[in-house]
Amino acid sequence: MLEQFDKAFESRIRLHIMSVLVANESFDFSSLKDLLDVTDGNLASHLKALEKEEYISVSKSFVGRKPNTRYTATKRGREAFSNHLEALEKLIKQQK
Repeated sequence: MLEQFDKAFESRIRLHIMSVLVANESFDFSSLKDLLDVTDGNLASHLKALEKEEYISVSKSFVGRKPNTRYTATKRGREAFSNHLEALEKLIKQQK
């Protein structure tokens, strides 16, 4: 049963990041930081881990003169997140 859980989602911050990205088309770094109430470095390390798994994609652009980094859940990331949630649901149902 536990082998169905994805280690990439063991962190509550990564779970929250994926929840936001699956529910929205994309989200920018500053908005994620404010929503999750985490530091730049903490958020960046969790985003890098998800990017390494190819669960999110990154696009960089400029809004006026300010850099803007946006994140989007990939198809692979959406599937992995869905599978992880299904495993959680099964575990919860078994405990009843």
